[in-house]
Amino acid sequence: MEALALRLSHLDSHVEGAIRVLMFYDTLMRRRVDLPALARASAGLAECVTGIRLHGTGRVLRVSPDGREAPAPPPAPSSTTPITLDDEEIGTVWLERPAAPGPLDLDELLLDRLALAAAAVVERYGPARTTMADPALVELAISSDSDEAARARALRLLGFAADLPVRVVAVRSELPLDRVGGLLCPARPVKAALLGDVGVVLATTVDPARLPAGVRAGIGAAESPDRSWRQARTALRFAGPREPVVRYDDLGALALLAEIPRDAVRDNADVAALARLAGSPDELATLDAYCATGSLRRAADLLHLHHSSVARRLEQIGRTLGIALTEPTGLVRARVALAVRRLLDD
Repeated sequence: MEALALRLSHLDSHVEGAIRVLMFYDTLMRRRVDLPALARASAGLAECVTGIRLHGTGRVLRVSPDGREAPAPPPAPSSTTPITLDDEEIGTVWLERPAAPGPLDLDELLLDRLALAAAAVVERYGPARTTMADPALVELAISSDSDEAARARALRLLGFAADLPVRVVAVRSELPLDRVGGLLCPARPVKAALLGDVGVVLATTVDPARLPAGVRAGIGAAESPDRSWRQARTALRFAGPREPVVRYDDLGALALLAEIPRDAVRDNADVAALARLAGSPDELATLDAYCATGSLRRAADLLHLHHSSVARRLEQIGRTLGIALTEPTGLVRARVALAVRRLLDD
């Protein structure tokens, strides 16, 4: 390897320099080097300190051109490139070139090839600590059509130990799914895939308090991944702006509403009456706050209004719906109608 670097070091034109870099990394890959050897060889080729960092493990390699570990503290890198695997950033490679830089285009090519080589090494000697997973494997793990042997094998290939419980979360979010998975389960293992328009996150532990605004999630409760997935999808249907994350366990008897045929829901008088409020977001927000709190004053606090203003709104809403909202039965009817309407909108 060193002999090859020495032989190629005599090539000094731009084209020959690019060929030198390509041939160098092709040789390294054929020799199936590990990460330390890859870092040492790259530092020798670049003639400056070269670094490799893997996000999942926190492992950092910094090597000087002489093949030894570089002294700390490290300076700011002169150029960096992400390491990607399965469209997910799993690490970074960089050069710590002193003030007199080499050809920038050759540095870019070197880092690009180093990042590709690092991804290949991680995949070969893995398991790679990525969040995004093969959708086919995830679907096999959560499908009700899978037998237990196939499900166990899929979970094992995804990196889950047989003695650990696996929680299933259904997600809708503008954020990348790998970031959502990392927030839900920062300690790992966690795997995610997009199935249709819903993200699936499999994790051993779930911390929904870490999710940022804008993420809606339903969390299954069953030990079996297929049942947990069904529960997670149901819980996601109940998620809304006021309650973006819903645990299936917290739904209780409300989960039964998800089993009602849509035509029967649309024909219900209370649900149909809510449609008359569709053009008035303020009235819907007032009803939602009152149903969520069961109190005029707490609803007023949520809406940043005086409680008398909320009372006047509720009186008007009650007349529109034909429901006595201040009566216990009327409050229950409104709560159920709002929940069912959310299911229809899903």
